[in-house]
Amino acid sequence: MEKKPFVTRQQIEEIAKTYPTPFYLYDERGIRENARAVGEAFSWNQGFKEYFAVKATPNPFILKLLQEMECGTDCSSKTELLLSKACGFSGHEIMFSSNDTPAEEFTLAEELGAIINLDDFTHIEYVEKTLGKIPETICCRFNPGGLFKISNAIMDNPGDAKYGMTEEQILEAYKILHKKGAKRFGLHAFLASNTVTNEYYPILAKVLFELAVKIKKEAGVSLSFINLSGGIGVPYRPDEEPNDIRAIGAGVQKVYEEVLTPAGLGNVSIFTELGRFMLAPYGVLVTRAIHEKHTYKEYIGVDACAVNLMRPAMYGAYHHITVLGKENAPCDHMYDVTGSLCENNDKFAVDRMLPEISKGDYLILHDAGAHGFAMGYNYNGKLKSAELLLREDGSVKLIRRAETPADYFATFDFCDILKDVR
Repeated sequence: MEKKPFVTRQQIEEIAKTYPTPFYLYDERGIRENARAVGEAFSWNQGFKEYFAVKATPNPFILKLLQEMECGTDCSSKTELLLSKACGFSGHEIMFSSNDTPAEEFTLAEELGAIINLDDFTHIEYVEKTLGKIPETICCRFNPGGLFKISNAIMDNPGDAKYGMTEEQILEAYKILHKKGAKRFGLHAFLASNTVTNEYYPILAKVLFELAVKIKKEAGVSLSFINLSGGIGVPYRPDEEPNDIRAIGAGVQKVYEEVLTPAGLGNVSIFTELGRFMLAPYGVLVTRAIHEKHTYKEYIGVDACAVNLMRPAMYGAYHHITVLGKENAPCDHMYDVTGSLCENNDKFAVDRMLPEISKGDYLILHDAGAHGFAMGYNYNGKLKSAELLLREDGSVKLIRRAETPADYFATFDFCDILKDVR
């Protein structure tokens, strides 16, 4: 898959006159088209809803855009719940899937009318004690344990994950929840991350659909919805084939008709909570080459660093790089592309073959629209960048300003010696 930027060098040069690099830039057109494709892929299911994973890109302008595309939000913390509320999401437009959850977060979720997804069997008693009742609509998170495989390839290790209940626990949970007044039940599981295969969702769906039939038989509970969660990934590397969301939707439909419909569960709604698939390809980090270094290796220093995109430094994640204006130039120079943190792992690329880079060139780091800005931090006193939205009409909208030193020092608002920086 060829990685093509959704902006040109000329566009970036113009944008940079107002908003200096580094900055994030999101593609409104791409986001809308992709959200529309997800909806169409699951349109066979009358109750389908996508709950965007707020953790991936927690920006109110992005959330409002997705709200216009009839998406809900998937939240995992108090702040994400508050952000959803501020954007106008309410009731069952919000899924609250958290773990090791403080009481105040369950309370807020209930106040907003969100669907609470219980991560652990002990949370039944905890929620009842916290809220004084069990919500009428409730969801439980399942962990089948062991290894999760597709075509004999190990995709992930659910048995080593801290999330979800065992099958025995979840069957007992539904019996107890039913006795305690719950009337509408859901099932949720997340078994693998960033899968680039059309097989993942259908295989996960089969696991959950067969469990749903067992829940009906053994717990006397008919599920109202099944949340396939996230896990559909994107091709970070250009040699990877992208997922086909329509093929994925058709695969889930086939299993639905084979397992659920014959069991009298043909009215179960399907939910998803995609983050990476919804946003990653439609956001880029734009940075500028400001230094070059010639020692034991060839280095290009840019004005972004791991504070802006920590995935490469954190676990060696690959993000494709385009040098704007040199898209057709030969990749005949090997570089480490680095930031300025006092950490040797602050590298966006290691031994990467790229066109010859000159100081002043603009670099695009692809597929940064999810878990990019959101994972930023302030080590070395570095400040987070601005976020911009490239509108469908070609205009650019500031959707988060860049941090200033005053923001960095803001939590010292009681400290007189720092009054001059506020």
